[in-house]
Amino acid sequence: MSEELRQDDIDALLNQNQEEQKSEEESKDAQAESENSEVGEAEADLLAQWEEALKEAKEAEAKNEPPKEEKKKETPAASQANFEEFRETQGGDEHPSLDFILDIPLEISVEIGRSKMIINDLLKLSQGSIIELNKLAGEPAEIYVNQRLMARGEVVVVNDRFAVRLTEIISPQERVRQLGS
Repeated sequence: MSEELRQDDIDALLNQNQEEQKSEEESKDAQAESENSEVGEAEADLLAQWEEALKEAKEAEAKNEPPKEEKKKETPAASQANFEEFRETQGGDEHPSLDFILDIPLEISVEIGRSKMIINDLLKLSQGSIIELNKLAGEPAEIYVNQRLMARGEVVVVNDRFAVRLTEIISPQERVRQLGS
């Protein structure tokens, strides 16, 4: 047997469904309103704090004082550095004493020439091998102080040791030019 639904039954079911949907919507609306009221209260509190801070800033501005949070600690007065130990003079000289730099170690190297070679040729070197340099015999050797050219000289033998006799000191202008390169 098939059951037939009458129009009245169909209308009743539809009305019941609509009422359920309305009640669900109303509960959602009520929940949203409660959330909005919580957010609204937080926004109101924040707005009140901002208004209070602006009011304090205007009052401080009127008094030409920084606001309470921004008041800075007074810094102590600075004094000029005293470098008297570097200004010492010897026996009435007007020049400062430079004794404090006399103990600074420097690296001094003498270059008698240069050569370029590939690794294969370098590995073939042995005791007694000869390396041809780019300078001619008798040309001055270059004296470097901390890898800066400072002088030129000739190689000599003193007490069975090699030494260099200085023949030319590089001018201060040339040394300054080398610093730029």
